[in-house]
Amino acid sequence: MIEPTYHIPVLLDESLEALDIKDDGVYVDSTLGGGGHTRGILSRLGKKGKLIVFDRDAEAIRNAPDDSRVIPVHNNFRFIHNFIHYLGFEQVDGILADLGVSSHQFDTSERGFSFRFEDAELDMRMNTMGKITAKDILNHFEEEKIADILHRYGELENSRRAASLICKSRAVRPIQTSKDLTEALNSILPPVNGHKVLARIYQALRIEVNGEMSSLEHFLDGAALSLNKGGRFVIITYHSLEDRMVKNFIKSGKAGGSDESPEMRIYGIRKPMVKALNRKPIVPSENEIRNNTRARSAKLRICEKL
Repeated sequence: MIEPTYHIPVLLDESLEALDIKDDGVYVDSTLGGGGHTRGILSRLGKKGKLIVFDRDAEAIRNAPDDSRVIPVHNNFRFIHNFIHYLGFEQVDGILADLGVSSHQFDTSERGFSFRFEDAELDMRMNTMGKITAKDILNHFEEEKIADILHRYGELENSRRAASLICKSRAVRPIQTSKDLTEALNSILPPVNGHKVLARIYQALRIEVNGEMSSLEHFLDGAALSLNKGGRFVIITYHSLEDRMVKNFIKSGKAGGSDESPEMRIYGIRKPMVKALNRKPIVPSENEIRNNTRARSAKLRICEKL
């Protein structure tokens, strides 16, 4: 079994309260990771309850709690609706999604998620069987495409300059490791807080490698369809892109925001499937952030199936 320190669950108590767990209910932890939220749900679930856990990381699934109430699914949470039906459930009583990368993935150098490890190869796949890595993007994508990725997913102001430096560096030798990438970008990294620029670049590469925005959009639709009436949907986001998608989905039923086509405005073809239960997101306390700095940017939103 994974030790509890494998991953420190963010906003654990707040998440469990938001789910309003019923003793014999059926719940989904759509992002198993280190299992912190999973263990929390199990602690409140009765003997007849069930907990479906998703993760595309084979290591996370192998270390799912050994509990008869747990049903592990080694797949992308974008397919949540299909799998709930495949497993024989009509709908479920609650769904939790913690959209952050697990501490274990960040702290395992060979996974390539963090620039703290200079010799780490730039992989960044959540599913290690995935075809594309960050190295592939950096060494083979066209300059314009790299700039677009850095701007769209990292919200990097000088994305074109960064993409140009990457392409000039790879023309000399391939960009394989964190050190290679840092050296390629050295001229645009400020002497103070250069790590913040790198964090944006790594975020953008990770999102592209794992197709995170597309997966989230499909997941939001599937999760809402999978909930019983009155079922709770609890989502923890970590950056503005995914939080904006979640807010839009809760408000309009569409992750990209309200559809402005005349047909949508007149006939209201797409309606929200959920209603917000908290107007402002719940954020970690100062004490939690002191104990787990990775909780710093977390926002928790709660909604309920209409």
